[in-house]
Amino acid sequence: MNRYDRQIRLNGFGPDKQDLLREAAVLVVGAGGLGVPVLQYLTAMGVGKLGIIEQDAISLTNLHRQVLYRTEDDGKPKLQTAINRLKELNPEVNLVPHNTFLTTANALDIVAQYDLVVDCSDNFGTRYLVNDACVILGRPFVSGAIFEFEGQVSVFNYQGSATYRCLFPEPGIAPDCNAVGVLGILPGIVGCYQANEAVKVICHIGEPLANQLLTINILDNTHQIFTFQNIPANHKISELQESYGDSVCDPQHMQHLSVEELQQWLEQGIDFQLVDVREKEEWEICHIDGALHIPMRRIEASIAGLAKKKPVAVICHHGMRSKAVAQQLVQSGFNEVFNVTGGIHAWALEIDRNMNVY
Repeated sequence: MNRYDRQIRLNGFGPDKQDLLREAAVLVVGAGGLGVPVLQYLTAMGVGKLGIIEQDAISLTNLHRQVLYRTEDDGKPKLQTAINRLKELNPEVNLVPHNTFLTTANALDIVAQYDLVVDCSDNFGTRYLVNDACVILGRPFVSGAIFEFEGQVSVFNYQGSATYRCLFPEPGIAPDCNAVGVLGILPGIVGCYQANEAVKVICHIGEPLANQLLTINILDNTHQIFTFQNIPANHKISELQESYGDSVCDPQHMQHLSVEELQQWLEQGIDFQLVDVREKEEWEICHIDGALHIPMRRIEASIAGLAKKKPVAVICHHGMRSKAVAQQLVQSGFNEVFNVTGGIHAWALEIDRNMNVY
């Protein structure tokens, strides 16, 4: 047990918790930006069985964030390359390859083999598929997401806690890193948080992020936790959908609006709806006059009060929550929906320097 000596020494951890790690079976969906740090740390810490779902190939454009791979790996399959490197890191871990993408045809069979799922996918379709499979099979899962300079982490379906559908009732469209770019360190940070949540769930230590959404902004080092409600109806899923949509983004539906353009709209008196989806305590710190305050968790119940034929601009702190809400509005039939990039933080830095920041 010398390999795990430093974590076994921890008060509140010890040999018993190490045994729980050794007995655990964890499935990691994706071996990309989020999946790489999850796989590295769960392997190093001694998870007994670690399944990996991946069917993509390594590209040079991956290497700034997927640090498990090397320049000479360009074009090689991620799955086998990852397994080879992870075996070198810790040969005691049983690494199980699943050379496929997660689909409705295989999801239940694969997920059933594991105690916990860590979702490191980059599209809404797979996230909803993971959610539904885990709900049907009674498995908890750790979810992570990144967008520009902001990341999100949460734990779903854990001991009766809220599911992904409780937080995001309807699918949106997630842009991949090819479309919007990503700073290499961000998926490393978010992936480490996911690995930490997985260890907490497996070892029954600390307070997992159940019914909570952690957001991290790496530009100003803000960390915020938002709570959301468990909706019992979302636990009654009994079968998978026939389709969960495409796994790539469709950028044509949702549009982006810079804070400079938003200022022009306001100054020109353009008839549109500005919806601020931050929480009440955030709104009270600062907001734009004339904006409608509808927290993200209340959007579904408030959609009927918005005009579908009038443009809607959605704003939050940095642009990630607003993006999810904007996609939800698109799915609900709104004609023109804009996500305000950079959010209220960018507005304060670039437009209104007298505005309070947080």
